[in-house]
Amino acid sequence: MSDYQNYLDILFFDIETASQVENYSMLSDETKKFWDLKSTYVNRDALPEDAYERAAIYAEFGKIVCISCGYITEKSELRITSFFGPDEKKILEDFREKLETKKSNDKNKNTLYFSKLCGHNSKEFDIPYVARRMLINGIKLPSLLNIAGKKPWEVNHLDTMDLWRFGDYKHFSSLALLTHIFGIPTPKDDINGSEVGRVFWQEKNYKRIAEYCAKDVKATTQLFLRLMGENTIPEESVIIIQRE
Repeated sequence: MSDYQNYLDILFFDIETASQVENYSMLSDETKKFWDLKSTYVNRDALPEDAYERAAIYAEFGKIVCISCGYITEKSELRITSFFGPDEKKILEDFREKLETKKSNDKNKNTLYFSKLCGHNSKEFDIPYVARRMLINGIKLPSLLNIAGKKPWEVNHLDTMDLWRFGDYKHFSSLALLTHIFGIPTPKDDINGSEVGRVFWQEKNYKRIAEYCAKDVKATTQLFLRLMGENTIPEESVIIIQRE
């Protein structure tokens, strides 16, 4: 079995987002003006109301509906917790509490349990999105997300897409593709990111979104281990908890 001791301080995570409101017609007149301008960059050939299906990917026009995060335990288990539902502020507060968790023993009582975040394309999407939505919701940034003014080498977050690039920054590989080529079970066996908004607004099936998000975290963790030359964690050692 692999020795996972070097990875105990990493919190693997993923987010799912939806638009602020269900459709363009529900926006305030003032917000419509801003979206109309933004939509010319999203798709200049589409009407603003048609381009609004892409609003979820922008922190100014979207919101977080689920955050799943997982960590490897000293028993070589992967424990994943999902915070999800219609209350974005509660999701963000619960995640902030997770990031600020301190080690339990007295010697390290002032040390954060997690010193690194890891996701797939998280440096360009998940991390800035979470930080922006926390500020919009009036939540103080936890130290792991408060990276303004820091030099690149002072921010030690990990990103499985960066690890796979090996410095080739024009190269993009999806999580689905990488799990496929490494023989890791796909997290896209039910829905994908483009369907989250529909499931959130029309089905209101928040648990389905949480299950999908947790699969992404599991796949990201397993991919990270393979990129580190380690064995993946057995399925029976993966524990998933949902907290609505």
